Amino acid sequence: MTTIRQRRVGKGTEAAEDQPSEETNVGHFPDGKIPSDHTGGKLWNILSITVGGIVAISLGLVTSVYVATLHENDLWFSNIKEVEREISFRTECGLYYSYYKQMIQAASIQQGLHGLVYDNKTESVRTINILERMNVYQEVFLSILYRILPIQQYLEPVYFYIYTLFGLQAVYVIALYVTSWLLSGTWLSGLLAACWYITNRVDTTRVEFTIPLRENWALPFFAVQIAAITYLLRTHLHPVQERLTLMVVFIATFLFSLTWQFNQFMMLIQALVLFILDCLDMLPTAKVIWLYIIQISGLLLVCVLQFFNSMILGSLLISFNASVLIARTIQKNLKKGGLLNRLGKLIVHVLLVLCLTLLINKCIKKILHLESDEHIFKFLKAKFGFGATRDFDANLYLCEEAFGLLPLNTFSRLSDTLLFYIYVFVLFLMAVAAVIVAFRNLSGSNQVQFMEKMEECTITLKPDAAYSLGHTVLFGCLALSTMRMKYLWTSHMCVFASFGLCSTEVWKLLLKCVHLYSSQRAQVIKYSVPVITLVYISYKFWPGIMDELSELREFYDPDTVELMNWIKSNTPKTAVFAGSMQLLAGVKLCTGRTLTNHPHYEDKNLRERTKQIYQIYAKRPPEDVHGILRSFGTDYVILEDSICYERRHSRGCRLRDLLDVANGHIMDGVGDNDPDLKPSLYPRFCEEIKKNLPSYTMHFTRVFQNKTFHVYKLAKHK
Repeated sequence: MTTIRQRRVGKGTEAAEDQPSEETNVGHFPDGKIPSDHTGGKLWNILSITVGGIVAISLGLVTSVYVATLHENDLWFSNIKEVEREISFRTECGLYYSYYKQMIQAASIQQGLHGLVYDNKTESVRTINILERMNVYQEVFLSILYRILPIQQYLEPVYFYIYTLFGLQAVYVIALYVTSWLLSGTWLSGLLAACWYITNRVDTTRVEFTIPLRENWALPFFAVQIAAITYLLRTHLHPVQERLTLMVVFIATFLFSLTWQFNQFMMLIQALVLFILDCLDMLPTAKVIWLYIIQISGLLLVCVLQFFNSMILGSLLISFNASVLIARTIQKNLKKGGLLNRLGKLIVHVLLVLCLTLLINKCIKKILHLESDEHIFKFLKAKFGFGATRDFDANLYLCEEAFGLLPLNTFSRLSDTLLFYIYVFVLFLMAVAAVIVAFRNLSGSNQVQFMEKMEECTITLKPDAAYSLGHTVLFGCLALSTMRMKYLWTSHMCVFASFGLCSTEVWKLLLKCVHLYSSQRAQVIKYSVPVITLVYISYKFWPGIMDELSELREFYDPDTVELMNWIKSNTPKTAVFAGSMQLLAGVKLCTGRTLTNHPHYEDKNLRERTKQIYQIYAKRPPEDVHGILRSFGTDYVILEDSICYERRHSRGCRLRDLLDVANGHIMDGVGDNDPDLKPSLYPRFCEEIKKNLPSYTMHFTRVFQNKTFHVYKLAKHK
């Protein structure tokens, strides 16, 4: 088991036509003010953009260096052996990095690509196309770049890889900074967003200890896309500006889709935001349609690069966006009429889009015989209470903390930096404004007199702010339901809270409603409150950050290191290994041996294979287990005490419990069992094999053992 320990002393150191009429253009003045003197205004504008840009780049670089330093201090990465570095890339991270290593070590780029397209080492007795199955084009691109650049003598491949990802953190922070700046009109907002991102690092990123994870590649591009959409939704853009912005949105969307297998689900939520706001007449329809098209085209381009991956073609995103475009063609007068008339049309429109989405998606999946993503829908069905399930794959997700509800202590951590309090304050004001604006938009001319009564508290909501509100609400719901997805929400939370705190419109609305509004007072509050917040954050968290950077630890996992070294020294290079998904990813990276299964779970055949391999932890007779393992060409099986005698999960969520229930057996230990479950006729395989009984030794011979792992060689019976 991998642990981190304190370092020992003595070692060396090392489009306007669709816009609501109440919008105003503040885009040309970053601080939201129009100077009286035109020349002076231009100079102030240039100076503000220059200073803001320098601050953005500086904060991005600081964040990059910060997470890189934390990574080095945590593992003493520069001092540990190569095998220890590779083991530190845990679970699926190790699998992805292994393809980068494979490309680097290939005799040529062409041979490396051929090895990925015709891979027979990731899944034994099968040849699969890695470029089709997994999102590893980033590893391919990076390995080619490393080979052609003259840096091999100065930089090891692993450092080129991790520094690239830490560098992407700079892009991430700059994109968040720019988004907040565009929304509020002042770069002070961007500064506050970046500071919140850094001080809430535990809840905004995990890049320093899960470097190759797909989301660490994808989220910076997603942030760039959101920044570009924010700019696109501004009023009075020149046609050239609009076309260039659409190009940036497309490139960012494409890169986001290319680097993460869950891209379709994230963009589906984004499409729902656009759909809801467009229905409420809060976004320009022409631009929304362009964004739908960009999402579809970006995903289809990725589909082509992934050799027409059927999971992409069968995604709900493509079905939903196509349905919206078809429904808009059918219902051309959607935004005309009075309140009741429009509400009726909207209900019909929503039902039409929903039915078309389900119909198109079902037809595509039936034509393509697509079942790759069925485990996700089984998981969602069970998670939200639509019936209990004994499905092994669904329960495997349900029992993982990362796929559970967002823990309450997250909010206490976010509150320490004042982020959560300010976020809720801004969210409440913006939500109230959105409800009023939506009602006004849907009411049309019939409700003018009603709205005139509210003239004293005139409320407007610009399209970019409306999109940001919708984005944070829907991704907030996703984060609350699934902890692993919180990083999509918390980073935007920093943007949204800082924008609200630095927004003239927000303070104007609040002051007008309490009859205290004046232009000067609004400007004073707009700048003073963020500055006070920044001072508070700096005073409270700077010492803690310095202590964190001074804390030195090192990687320590001798059992796994011993296992990997033994495999490399004592087994043939063609040997096939079976075991847990997480461990086998490390086996492939560290030893290059062939695997029976691995952590990339988006394939039905692999899921069925994994369930069969995991019978080593179930109550099955030795001859059955031997037959299953040999059917996948297994030469060696690795048993882990941490799984066989697991205590991390409670009863019912231990891997052995999931297998028992799936096999119809009662679970171990004190507790309730479903009435139809029965005792197994056989003991648990992973426990009984250690007794060296004749019925086991005729099939399995122990060849390696330490405190954590037991390796058995399989007899090859004819």
